[in-house]
Amino acid sequence: MRRTALTTALLTGALALTGCGPDAEADLSVSAAYMPQPVSDTMAAGFVTIANKGGTADELTSVTSDIGEVTVHETVDSAMREVQALPVPAHGELVLESGGNHLMFENLKRKPKQGETVSVELRFAESGTVTVKMPVKSATYTPDSGH
Repeated sequence: MRRTALTTALLTGALALTGCGPDAEADLSVSAAYMPQPVSDTMAAGFVTIANKGGTADELTSVTSDIGEVTVHETVDSAMREVQALPVPAHGELVLESGGNHLMFENLKRKPKQGETVSVELRFAESGTVTVKMPVKSATYTPDSGH
């Protein structure tokens, strides 16, 4: 009887965990991060690719940096607007790229120069905070891949 109760408890626990496996959660990774060297003393843009290998969608909800204020923008039909969040689909990616969705740095405390890195904290609804070192590239830099 004791053995049956233990087996039942173990099976119940295993079944309960089945929905909590790694595929059931967001599994984020960040790549292709960069900032073109700003031409303005007060504004800059940032780009990054966020991949989600997990089975649950997440959202990029905010971004902070020590060099200034950062807002998240989406671009629809060539019109840019600030948004509160951008989705990171399950088994998909969110691409922030020139001419599309992007990060906007405003009220810069300093103007980053090519060769430097800018630290940003990406905040997600489910996955918490991810710190990214964003290299500053030439103002005319165009990535070969990842965007």
